[in-house]
Amino acid sequence: MTTMDETTAEVETRKGGYEVWSPRVVPPIGVELDDDQKLAIVFRWLAREDFAENLIGHITWQRPGDSTMLVNPWGLWWHEIKSSDICEIDENANVVRGKWDVTPAIHIHTELHRRRPDARVVIHNHPYWVSLLASVGRLPGLIHQTSSMFDGDLKFVQEYGGEVDSAELGAEVAEAIGDSKVTFLASHGILITGETLEEATYRAASIERACRMAVHVSLLQADVLPMAAGLVAGIKTSLLERGSDVYFAGMARQMIKSEPEVLL
Repeated sequence: MTTMDETTAEVETRKGGYEVWSPRVVPPIGVELDDDQKLAIVFRWLAREDFAENLIGHITWQRPGDSTMLVNPWGLWWHEIKSSDICEIDENANVVRGKWDVTPAIHIHTELHRRRPDARVVIHNHPYWVSLLASVGRLPGLIHQTSSMFDGDLKFVQEYGGEVDSAELGAEVAEAIGDSKVTFLASHGILITGETLEEATYRAASIERACRMAVHVSLLQADVLPMAAGLVAGIKTSLLERGSDVYFAGMARQMIKSEPEVLL
């Protein structure tokens, strides 16, 4: 166990993740899910976690080997999306499967996917506590163990160019984001990427809590107890490697139990 004295001194880097410990078995979701069902569950769960602002926001999922992307349609709130509502678009945002339309704002996603082979999943919305910090140009500090997952991955983009409604404007935003995994957009919201749906979902669900805690800590007007850099790296690896999949499975179990219509 790390003592308070250790956190204020240099601590030898500790490893984390599967290199340290790997579970023999983890609780399964319990049902086989297709990709549309998985994505619909993510929309509803993140809405339940207060990540969504009414009907705003998108998640795109460019599965391995595919150039097309799964996405939510325009007009449905994240709370009400079902599997059958998921659309599929091509690289230029044309709907190739689905019964609904998709807003031109999706060009932020298509242009980022085009530039970032690692960004297989892109999540964008305007969560309250995230947007509060984005409005004053402040990134949340790494003040809690769980926020270690964002170490070195946070970026703030100052430029606000208004509504994105074309590929050209989407490209400008994508260029400003660069290789960032978690980008706060001034006067706007946040954009999160991940190599897998599980990883991106875990990041999105965790960042709003991190921002809420950062705001509340600032109200205490007290010094934050530091976490040694040597500890943070290992914790980050453990959270993302061991946490993403089991977080996703637990989320899916709860959502299927409470809102089974999400699978329809």
